[in-house]
Amino acid sequence: MNRNIITFLVVILFSYAYSVAQNVVFKGKVTDSVNGDPLPYASIIVKGTTIGTTTDMDGNFKLVIPLQEETVVISYIGYDTYSTAISDKMAGFYTVKLVPSGISLGEVVVKPGKEKYKNKDNPAVAFIRKVIENRDATSPLNHDYFQYDRYEKMLFAMDDYQPKKKKKGKKDKFEFVNEFVDTLDAGTTILPVCEKERIEKVFYRKSPYGLKQLVKASKTAGVDEVFSRDGVQQFLGEVFKEIDIFQNNIPLFLQRFVSPLSKIGPGFYKYYLLDTLDIDNSRYIDLGFVPRSSESFGFTGHMLVRMDTTYFIKKIHMNVPHDINLNFVSRMTIEQEFTERNGNTRIMTKDDIQVNFKFTENSKGMYARRLNIYTSQSFDMPEEEYAGIFNESANVIAQDEAYNRSDEYWKDNRPDEGKRRNPNSVEKLMTRLRSVPLFYYTEKVVSVLVSGYIPTNKDPRENKFEFGPMNTTISGNAIEGARMRIGGTTTPVFNDRLFLDGYMAYGTRDEKLKYDVLVEYSFNDKKEYRKEFPVHSLRFEYMYDINKLGQQYMYTNKDNILLSIRRQQDTRATYLRKAELTYYREHYNGMGYGAIVRNRREYATEYSRFHRFGSDGSITPVGSYDMTEMEFKFRYAKDEKFYQTRNQRVPITYDALIFNLSHVMAKKGFLGSSYNYHRTDIGIQKRFWFSAFGYADLITKAGKVWTKVPYPMLILPNANLTYTIQPEAYTNMNAMEFINDEYISWDLTYYMNGLIMNRIPLVKKLKLREVVCFRGLWGNLTDKNNPYKSIEKEGLYAFPDCTCEMGKAPYMELSFGIENIFKFMRLDYVWRLNYLDNPGIQTHGVRCTMKMSF
Repeated sequence: MNRNIITFLVVILFSYAYSVAQNVVFKGKVTDSVNGDPLPYASIIVKGTTIGTTTDMDGNFKLVIPLQEETVVISYIGYDTYSTAISDKMAGFYTVKLVPSGISLGEVVVKPGKEKYKNKDNPAVAFIRKVIENRDATSPLNHDYFQYDRYEKMLFAMDDYQPKKKKKGKKDKFEFVNEFVDTLDAGTTILPVCEKERIEKVFYRKSPYGLKQLVKASKTAGVDEVFSRDGVQQFLGEVFKEIDIFQNNIPLFLQRFVSPLSKIGPGFYKYYLLDTLDIDNSRYIDLGFVPRSSESFGFTGHMLVRMDTTYFIKKIHMNVPHDINLNFVSRMTIEQEFTERNGNTRIMTKDDIQVNFKFTENSKGMYARRLNIYTSQSFDMPEEEYAGIFNESANVIAQDEAYNRSDEYWKDNRPDEGKRRNPNSVEKLMTRLRSVPLFYYTEKVVSVLVSGYIPTNKDPRENKFEFGPMNTTISGNAIEGARMRIGGTTTPVFNDRLFLDGYMAYGTRDEKLKYDVLVEYSFNDKKEYRKEFPVHSLRFEYMYDINKLGQQYMYTNKDNILLSIRRQQDTRATYLRKAELTYYREHYNGMGYGAIVRNRREYATEYSRFHRFGSDGSITPVGSYDMTEMEFKFRYAKDEKFYQTRNQRVPITYDALIFNLSHVMAKKGFLGSSYNYHRTDIGIQKRFWFSAFGYADLITKAGKVWTKVPYPMLILPNANLTYTIQPEAYTNMNAMEFINDEYISWDLTYYMNGLIMNRIPLVKKLKLREVVCFRGLWGNLTDKNNPYKSIEKEGLYAFPDCTCEMGKAPYMELSFGIENIFKFMRLDYVWRLNYLDNPGIQTHGVRCTMKMSF
């Protein structure tokens, strides 16, 4: 028996030794040939087999290969494939330097950061300066007209998707998903979950300036259908914006990257003359570039530049540095190709962005691609068919049948690069997924969480009414106690022009019923929401609710449950009954204007009493006052980008200059008005980009009340009583601490994008970003509206005990914050700089907010 065991063990050992002798261990690291950055998740596969592996986050790999095989292939998105023969001499550690697609580098190796680099007497720097000087000379926008066809495709997929192995005796509900798996050029398998395609014709006119997009076909399918179709298109259009490398800054992922052709390029990048190439009977220089700081918002890559006086760029290939302070993006490649027309005009033919997203280092993440193919370029005037295109008010015009094109149309007009290897579409995948109850109900729950509304019909085409918003169902404050609210709105299915909206609320402490009823008629047909751009409507609203004095909710709903926790009681409030008739109209050029007729009655409370001064100086309590007002509004926000929800427009970027002007007026005695009233307000908002040094948001306002009125109608600065960060609100100011009748305010926030922390060892690995904010308000109260100084104080109300007088110095706050904590949190420490002796104030404190950003 023992002999048999020993014989068996010997056979096993010899078999193992033989198998080891027939294998070779291939290990090493895969890097970028220019900057030496490791390439994570590169594919290493033995040709003709299923034997393979991928590199880790540092580009390292290890693979045991049978000697009887012939070739191992290493590939990565946007790089030329590398192949090597298998032999028993593959010992040691290999460094495989992959070369970006279409660029032959020979044996040139660049190691930025390790060599002594300088601009002076550097031929590469002298060459790039010439390229930058001539970058505008070849622009197609130099012509009077320019038109072209564009095919755009956006694909989002689960990256490196590996189908689950089927368990014996068990049927997987989602087994059919394997039928939709696709394969990339690099050999990586993906599962597409969202796909968008668009075919359009673009028209440009130099003078007067005009840029119009005629959408001929558009379709979308995928898991993002729970969001607004137009809103998602607007958002993705900004995130994956068309890249113009001939500008100083490149908008991408809602950030600004320094272009390798920027005027500050020689100070931001290192440039290298890598090689010379002969292409189409012309000689080109292969110019490499890499940021001096790998954490900054720049690119690494190559460009092919013709060696003549035009410095024509034929092709550019760019990546982002491995250590860049950019959230969720583990890998990105950008490829653009150009051709030449009319002697010296560049024409882009392809713009291709491929991105690997990861929420954590160890997750597989998502793959995204935005592909633009440009054809039929012309410098002629629009044909007779499109002769009136520049007279259209909208910049984007969709043909009537654009969203209902047949499959045959797409097959005939989709370029080869837009075709997938797997013919199964995302539409079919979504249909199959929704047939599974688990997915169906999960999608519905996510839809409610995103929109905040609960539909009353499962079929969107039959859904006429929705309950919401759900985040206001329960909240709380010092006057009402627990506040319960229920509301809802009709949808365009009910009527695409007539909308009903409203809510009812009840407070357990004040035991009062509040309500709001709104009826709006739109002169434009609406697709999804009544507030979608452009608004042109007539609206009537009747409301009775609590009115929190000195607190304005500009960027959220006042009943948001997340605002219920406060640093002090919000007892400065009245009750307000209001009826409004509003006409408002917006235009595609960013201009909006309207008029409001408003009748309101404001009721005093035990927290905000109306103690009215008489002509003899006596004080009499009054329960309310009445006003009938006319308000005129004007707004201009050219090229504003926002994501539309049911009740809000969430800004995508703040790049647009936004100008606001309003004036309110009333005449005493007219329709019951208790006072003459005139108030004017003006505001300007703008974001300023500083290229590699971040950006700053400036919001400035000014206003004046021209007449003598009681304090509820004066200017009450916006106090933030919560622990959250709120723009245009004073963090350490108390409600009604100051009362003015004229003011100038500013809110300046500088986002440094890691300008300092990216340069601190160890700390830079956290990818934190600095935020500095300085806000203030200069306010003044003229004697006529000061009940303690006015000669004729009749009609004025005594100020609350908490109110203090503002001196000649403006109220000011300064904060320093860190954002991008865990990629979603921002913490600010705020100092109040003056008026420190006022009673009951907070001089400093910590505030926070949560926001996902790239």
